Amino acid sequence: MNDDVTTGGIGRRAVLCGAGALGAAAVTAGCASQPRRARPAADLRGKEIAKTADIPVGGGKVYADTKLVVTQPAQGQFKAFSANCTHSGCLCNRVNNGVIECPCHGSHFRVADGSVAQGPASRGLLEYSVQVRGDGIVVV
Repeated sequence: MNDDVTTGGIGRRAVLCGAGALGAAAVTAGCASQPRRARPAADLRGKEIAKTADIPVGGGKVYADTKLVVTQPAQGQFKAFSANCTHSGCLCNRVNNGVIECPCHGSHFRVADGSVAQGPASRGLLEYSVQVRGDGIVVV
């Protein structure tokens, strides 16, 4: 018996499908809002990856040799992200106007947290923990 037809209201199936869709959307939204932290490879841990003077405030720099992007979203606040785009693995190649850019399909990621600013990427960049030691930025 179909409740939609007999009562003119919303049937069980429609309610259950709607609830399932809302649940899936909530889980997806919850996952997207969390920064994705990565454990550094053994060869990066403790390694100086950039000089503080080389990273502009509000911008950043891509280091192709280590496949990292180092940013300075605010004065004295440094971040490091994987330079591999989460869409198809291409190497992001530039930081411009507060975003990290991927040349392959046009994805952009925010310098502040590596989150997606423009797709087709649907996940943010992996973030690495860093510390400033003297005038260097070190992966910890």
